Amino acid sequence: MGRRRAREQERGHEQEEPGGEPGTELLADADRPDSWFLVVEGTPQSHVDLSDPSYLDFSYMRRIAHAADLAAPPGEPVEALHLGAGALTLARYVAHTRPGSRQRAVDVDAPLVDMVRRRLPWDRRAQLRVGIGDAREWIAARHDDSADLVISDVFSGARTPARLTSAEFYAELARVLRPTGTLVVNIGDGGSLAHTRSQVATARTALPHTALSGEPGVLRGRRFGNLVLTASHRPLPLEELGRRAHRDPEMARLLEGEDLDRFVSGRAPVHDADAVDSPAPPDGVF
Repeated sequence: MGRRRAREQERGHEQEEPGGEPGTELLADADRPDSWFLVVEGTPQSHVDLSDPSYLDFSYMRRIAHAADLAAPPGEPVEALHLGAGALTLARYVAHTRPGSRQRAVDVDAPLVDMVRRRLPWDRRAQLRVGIGDAREWIAARHDDSADLVISDVFSGARTPARLTSAEFYAELARVLRPTGTLVVNIGDGGSLAHTRSQVATARTALPHTALSGEPGVLRGRRFGNLVLTASHRPLPLEELGRRAHRDPEMARLLEGEDLDRFVSGRAPVHDADAVDSPAPPDGVF
């Protein structure tokens, strides 16, 4: 789910194309040639620059990319899994910055994937396979210790389905991660951030090393937005993650250590029996 306020009225609507489920469309980015917004039910889900895969328009995607950059030495190929294909923005980024990486992505929306293949083709030299299916069932079929990087960015409209927020789901994600692997999760939340606090507590049941990044206004509950949870079996490169978040054009803050402990204090992990969808954004937020 993208945070950038796509100016639909200023985009080239004569170039838009419906696709996927009803309410899915591509909008040309009038500010960048060969670039597109993927909008689902009025929510900007992805932005992709076909000429420059290293360009990431949404701030939350840049923060996910920070974690991907630090998941292995610079330029070293990785085995990456993407839950929620969208326009494959981050898969393209990894393929560009880490040539030779082997990547797999999954999305439940077959017409959307078909539209992306036709209208937003990726470099065929990239070792990227895209499948159709339910993210939780798909991850359950992956081998143990098979991924260096897992990115979970799954939204149905503007909400993450409940079954992708539970301790049982995080246990599956942890299982497929290698001991040095990194999990990155995009979370949409606002207000008291009760959902995000519970998600950090839930992730910690499977992956003990965690950090959370978000723009200050979102972390203070002043507005709805995207927060990025990073987790691993091993200690994270917290100093560099924090530095990159702070230096981003849309400056973000990294919560870790005692600050994150206080943020999560008193929150119980979520299990399948009591999991709920992530909060719906307020009307007009995007």
